[in-house]
Amino acid sequence: MSDLNAGWQQRSLQAVWHPCTQMQRAFSVPPLPIARGEGPWLIDYDGRRYLDATSSWWVNLFGHADAGINAALKRQLDTLPHVMLAGCTHAPAVELSERLSALTGGALGHAFYASDGASAVEIALKMSFHFWRNRAQDQKREFVCLRHGYHGETLGALSVTDVAVFRDTYDPLLMRAHLAMSPDARQAAPGESAADVARRAAADLRRILAERHGHIAALIVEPLVQCAAGMAMYDASYLQMARALCDEFGVHLIADEIAVGCGRTGSFFACEQAGIWPDFICLSKGITAGYLPLSLVLSTDTVFGAFLHDEVARGFLHSHSYTGNALACTAALAVLDRFENAGVLAENRLRSARLAEALSPLWNDARVENLRQQGTIFAFEVREAYAPERFAEAFHLAGRERGLLLRPIGRTVYLMPPYVLDAGLTAWLAARLFETLDATCLRAPRDAHADRAPDPTVA
Repeated sequence: MSDLNAGWQQRSLQAVWHPCTQMQRAFSVPPLPIARGEGPWLIDYDGRRYLDATSSWWVNLFGHADAGINAALKRQLDTLPHVMLAGCTHAPAVELSERLSALTGGALGHAFYASDGASAVEIALKMSFHFWRNRAQDQKREFVCLRHGYHGETLGALSVTDVAVFRDTYDPLLMRAHLAMSPDARQAAPGESAADVARRAAADLRRILAERHGHIAALIVEPLVQCAAGMAMYDASYLQMARALCDEFGVHLIADEIAVGCGRTGSFFACEQAGIWPDFICLSKGITAGYLPLSLVLSTDTVFGAFLHDEVARGFLHSHSYTGNALACTAALAVLDRFENAGVLAENRLRSARLAEALSPLWNDARVENLRQQGTIFAFEVREAYAPERFAEAFHLAGRERGLLLRPIGRTVYLMPPYVLDAGLTAWLAARLFETLDATCLRAPRDAHADRAPDPTVA
């Protein structure tokens, strides 16, 4: 490693408190210094290239330094970088709101802007509570979330998150939410399908709503894939049943599409695959293709109408200084242009099919279980018997040595690559992944009686 790479590592360790990182461990495994990005590649100060196989935490839809988005931002930079959205408006925010509404067929026609995913979740929770209060149903202040779901790490969002490593320390500060069974297809008993698991999960949701619907404001879900739970994928029928139950019991449905929206699951909105629309959609991450922080909540006419009143306190009095930032909205408009003009969803189907074929040897790998795919998201678990200690770290470092930037979740290895892979790069990615698996995983199980048979559970 060059002095320049090492220098940036040391300066970062002294000055930057890195997210989702035990900084004590970071002194032994320092962060990777990145000098620039180019398409799907990240490049360090030595000129070494790394394929960004997780789109930098699922945001860089079209890779890095995309020429079209760059040009749109440069034009906007010379016109209007920012103006407050309280009492003012501007074309990028208006146009983005209109175009997102059109993508829902007008079902969700009102966009409220923020800066990050957790903020969007908090806005949706507050809006739901405030809606019921404006309707003189103040008692509806409870929420339902799914087991192992993740919705962010601010206190409100963390209250509807069920990932222990994030939640447990702060549990005394959090409001109580009802935990419903996850429809994660990996829970299938012998002979059960993903749809069977979804029905069991819906039955558990019905139980909660039947008991507490008079006090419950909303159910929040990650449609089709619970990402931080280890890419837990489930059958779309669960969303249909959840929508019907929310209607039956008078409860809002919040779809957290922060990670799964913008084409990740195969459709622009994941909810489209179930043929339903929620009362709220939360978007962030890919909406600006990783260029600028932006999040938003789309809501229905019914929700919006409940806040219209002469009394100021009945309005939704929530704000961020950078709400609806013009540069961020412009980046999002460039993203929508790309979807509209470049046939992104159709091209993604071809890319996903190529990658599925390239990864097909994993079906017969005794070290692997639960190989699965949803749209452009691929995941599998390395069986515990074959996984070394500190598996996620070991796999990450082995990948870096082979030019791959990967970040496993526990024993779950996943790929969420940018929407730019051609056939050659797809084959290269698969080959490097197999090399990383061979370099990381034990050749024989720790337990001689460990089950060696692959478990091709697909969600």
